[in-house]
Amino acid sequence: MRFLINPDFINECQRNWSRRTFLGKSAQAIGSLALGALLNPRLLGGAQGARWTGVLSAPHFLPRAKRVIHLCMAGGPSHVDLFDPKPQLTRLHGQPFPDSFTKGEQLAQLQNTQLIARGSSFGFSRCGRSGQQISDLLPHTQRIADDICIVRSMHTEQINHDPAHAFMNAGSIAKGRPSMGSWLLYGLGAETENLPGYVVLMSGKVDQPVSSRQWSAGFLPSRFQGVQFQSRGAPVHYVGNPEGVCQSVQRQVIDEIAELDRNEAELSLDPEILTRLAQYELAFKMQSSVPDLTDLRRESAETLSSYGVKSPGDGSFASNCLLARRLAERGVRFIQLYHRGWDHHAEIDPKLATLCRETDQPAAALLKDLKQRGMLDDTLIIWGGEFGRTPMGQGTGRDHHINAFSIWMAGGGIQSGLTWGSTDELGYKYVDDGQKMHVHDMHATMLATFGIDHKKLVYRSQGRDFRLTDVHGEVARGILR
Repeated sequence: MRFLINPDFINECQRNWSRRTFLGKSAQAIGSLALGALLNPRLLGGAQGARWTGVLSAPHFLPRAKRVIHLCMAGGPSHVDLFDPKPQLTRLHGQPFPDSFTKGEQLAQLQNTQLIARGSSFGFSRCGRSGQQISDLLPHTQRIADDICIVRSMHTEQINHDPAHAFMNAGSIAKGRPSMGSWLLYGLGAETENLPGYVVLMSGKVDQPVSSRQWSAGFLPSRFQGVQFQSRGAPVHYVGNPEGVCQSVQRQVIDEIAELDRNEAELSLDPEILTRLAQYELAFKMQSSVPDLTDLRRESAETLSSYGVKSPGDGSFASNCLLARRLAERGVRFIQLYHRGWDHHAEIDPKLATLCRETDQPAAALLKDLKQRGMLDDTLIIWGGEFGRTPMGQGTGRDHHINAFSIWMAGGGIQSGLTWGSTDELGYKYVDDGQKMHVHDMHATMLATFGIDHKKLVYRSQGRDFRLTDVHGEVARGILR
């Protein structure tokens, strides 16, 4: 029997397996392996559902924090109404705001308008042994004054919401930059195999959208991005199996897909394939871990009452704070709670009072709950928005403000009962007295609580080394214990 071989087929084989092609493909493979080994040998292996333990083999210095709970007050809370009382501003209320403060300064919607001073309508009290001054709108926060550090000298560079959120999260408004949660997960890994290492929860009125790029992994492998849990109903879409699909069948499907992925990874050396494989494994494990995690009915009536939870799993900030504690207990590295509605361009007095009622008790209860369970010492809590509000009025509200705003931090190696930094007599700008805190400084300080030198946690992308703090950032050592 004679077999006829197509000459074109022979020529194609010769082209595919020529000496030049062989050397070219070999060089690519060797180069990819070498690059992977230089970046981190673990990036190319052991990703089949194994827990990521971080790129840092050891901390740069003694760590105090193990996890972060970031309470994001999206929209920009007013510092002069909550944490930074200004008697001089109150005396100036209704009068022209001095030009000496604002000349040449960047304003948002108040640019080229007559600026009128607006004092606070709310009282302040000196609280606890520390005597920190906190608004009477926050009675529960007043009771934890001796456990928190109030930073009054925060400032940022972005005056609109989305870029300001991006700057607060990633230290840059450039798209494709990793968020601080992704950086931490990349550097240290998580302490859980059954849940994502970075979880995001939402609550509050949607007056300003919060885009998913705020918890993006950027140029880091996608396994380090945040995972948004739904605050109502099933926390994760399709977390349960469809009718007729049992767990053993699903396990078999995942194993078969894993084998195909491993074969493809060996050929292509694409680390994203191993990332996807790890995510399949994580999703399978979450089917068991997530229902138990989110069943708040297992909490005592006393605990639910302390947080102000009226209906467990109702999507409120109170439920999310309680869920944050449960996530922290289970080894999640970075937990971010967005509560929207703080963009008070009008009717700031009633709206601010409402937002404080929604968030004050749960935030304070979270801190006290962690403290009672012995977890506060190694949990860093950060409360604050993406910027502040102007000490000038905007009708019945206040405009965006970047020159000064307040946050509070607690636990995780942060000094308690301390007020750090200050602003001028009208609350317009931070005072440059050695206690100012830029967003880059906050990031550097946060990393320091984990024992990380912010200048040494780097990732090479597009030919240069990147870090969370870019080429900036100073650790606020005065607030560290």
